[in-house]
Amino acid sequence: MTTLYHNPRCRKSREALQILQQTNEPVEIVLYLKDPLSKDALKKILQQLGVSALDLVRKNEAVWKENYKGKTLTEVQLITAMVNNPKLMQRPIAIKNGKAVIGRPPQEVLKVL
Repeated sequence: MTTLYHNPRCRKSREALQILQQTNEPVEIVLYLKDPLSKDALKKILQQLGVSALDLVRKNEAVWKENYKGKTLTEVQLITAMVNNPKLMQRPIAIKNGKAVIGRPPQEVLKVL
């Protein structure tokens, strides 16, 4: 089963879900905006992605520009910012068997299958 951290309002996220469904892959959908991640869960995702917290931040979000842009933040501070403001997290993220990818472009989700 693939876990998809999904925002149904995001076109790329919807496309990634559709791609996974077309492969008949069972998908567990996590609506991370409704049910925000814990710091530990986000740290684990970052580990599985093999990226830093800064690489997972959506830097065009108003929350980022208003509160964080131009500041030097630690990894812990960035993780806290994403936990407190889940909109800051890149999406979608697909995870299977400990391997994770950011679905940008959406076809990237196929790499976890």
